[in-house]
Formats: sequence, structure tokens, C-alpha cells
Amino acid sequence: MARRVSMPTADDLFRPTAPEQPAPAAADAVPEPAEQGPRQPSGRVRHDEKMTVYVTSEELLAIEQARLVLRGTHALAVDRGRLVREAVGMALADLEENGERSRLVRRLRGE
Repeated sequence: MARRVSMPTADDLFRPTAPEQPAPAAADAVPEPAEQGPRQPSGRVRHDEKMTVYVTSEELLAIEQARLVLRGTHALAVDRGRLVREAVGMALADLEENGERSRLVRRLRGE
């Protein structure tokens, strides 16, 4: 007697991993930076989005050294991803707060 295997449906495979948030009203769809409050990095949560960034061997070594300094000197055990998310969060917060005078804009312009 042959048994039929029960396979999950597409709804089971592609279900949301976080509770759905209600859609913002049209007036709230694009809040101004001042309305959002300070930008906070995501920290240690499950991340649903992925992005690949290529770095030089020197940049990777500097990230690893910073991670080890954080662990050895400051007793902060963080992985490379969290370190990079924190740095990106700091740069974006500076950009939102200072705009043209932000360190990010100045560095990208070569100033």
C-alpha cells in the first residue's frame, strides 16, 4: 500500500515571521526625521533582510580588531554584523541630524 506524503502549502512556507503592523495613514507614510526620534540600531534580533558588502582585507582586519577590543577592553561580546549595524546606525543618525555638515557627507565628498 503506497502512502502519500503530506507537503506544506505555500501559505505555510511563506508565512510572516513577525506580527503584521497596520499600514500607516497617507499623512504618516513619510514621517520627517524629527518626527521619528533618534535612529536606533536593531541589535540582537532576527533579521529578515540581507545585504552583501565587500570590504578589503585591511577593512576586515580593522573590524575584527575593533571587535576584539570591544570584547577584551570593554567586556562587550559583539559579532561583526552587530558592530557594522551599530556603525551604520551612527552614520545615518548623524546624517539625519546634521545633513550637509554630517561626517558621512563630508567624507563622501573627500573633505
